[in-house]
Amino acid sequence: MEPYLLSLPWVAFIAYVAGRLRLPRPLAPGSSAHGDVGEGAARVPQSSAQPSVTVIVPARNEAENIEGCVGSLSRSVYPDFEILVMDDRSEDGTGELARSLSPGNAREIRVIDGQPLPAGWLGKPWACHQAAMASRGGLLLFTDADTTHHPELLALSVASLKEDGAQALTLVGRQVLGSFWEYLLQPQMFGLLALRYPNLRRTFDAGRWKDAIANGQYVLIERSVYEAVGGHESVKGEVVEDMRFAQLVCRAGHRLSVRGAEEHFSTRMYKSLDDIVEGWGKNVYVGSRQSMGGRLPFLVALTPAAMVVTLMILWVVPTVSLLLSLVGVLPGSVVPWSLITYGLSTLFWIAVHYRFRAPVALAPLHALGALFVVGIILKSWRGGGRVRWKGREYQVSTS
Repeated sequence: MEPYLLSLPWVAFIAYVAGRLRLPRPLAPGSSAHGDVGEGAARVPQSSAQPSVTVIVPARNEAENIEGCVGSLSRSVYPDFEILVMDDRSEDGTGELARSLSPGNAREIRVIDGQPLPAGWLGKPWACHQAAMASRGGLLLFTDADTTHHPELLALSVASLKEDGAQALTLVGRQVLGSFWEYLLQPQMFGLLALRYPNLRRTFDAGRWKDAIANGQYVLIERSVYEAVGGHESVKGEVVEDMRFAQLVCRAGHRLSVRGAEEHFSTRMYKSLDDIVEGWGKNVYVGSRQSMGGRLPFLVALTPAAMVVTLMILWVVPTVSLLLSLVGVLPGSVVPWSLITYGLSTLFWIAVHYRFRAPVALAPLHALGALFVVGIILKSWRGGGRVRWKGREYQVSTS
């Protein structure tokens, strides 16, 4: 009976996650104003007065992705939009590739050469700020260069913004995975985010500003609200600028909606272990502290440590205990408890891997993934406010 009792914390954790997790609502449905665009496609709401949209794509050394991203945007079935690519001093021909692309359904594609990075600014906020200053739309859509957009995504996003009575909207799309390390580590990293933000079904407003979050891969916002909260200048020194901007928008009394768009929007964030370590390493320490915005300072300071301890206890200890007991280092009495907790953990990660379309055969290696994630957290923690990304190095505030 004792092994079962000692396994109850794992049962409680899985039950807690299953009970609290609320995935975002799907995009608003509607009927197409542009005729039939393909079997099974979502319907776009009819409207004779859709707001104009400027789609802003900040891009630094994105030659590998820019054609796919802008090409998919140019096929958007929306009556009034422009695409603005901010070439952030790329060294790989990103700007030239963007200039060669057909505008498609867009009014035009404009490519702007970025100015040198001023003191106190980080690269992405500076690129977004410059683009916003040159934009014309009543709505601004900020999206990353490594994203792919369904033709109806823009129209459905505008419809969802209206349906929710929101002033800003962000999307949770599909994370495209294609290598062993992506399959192993990306579900772990997004699992950590889900633990902090389990309920994405409700809109965020002034009453929930501390819990507000946005996915910087897709943020649609009314121009008037963007300007009222100070635009990207208000987050010019933030490495996790999307989270901080979401908090500022909601704290100012505006409403932010989160919608699910896995069939309409996808991103492949990283393609190698080095990319994953560098990419998450720049975000995880600062982001974990920012996610506790407005709370007691000692809780904020303990957040990274709590993440490390939780990962080690939940996922690493059962696996290590099982292996050590099977080879005789630990007594045989540990085997039943280790088997139960390892089995529960593996079942949990099978579900997570299935959700992320990753091979479930890798779920038994969850302890290995957790160890690498712990390493990323510790590396980021050790670096404090030192951040390296896209060939630039920054010293940022961690408060």
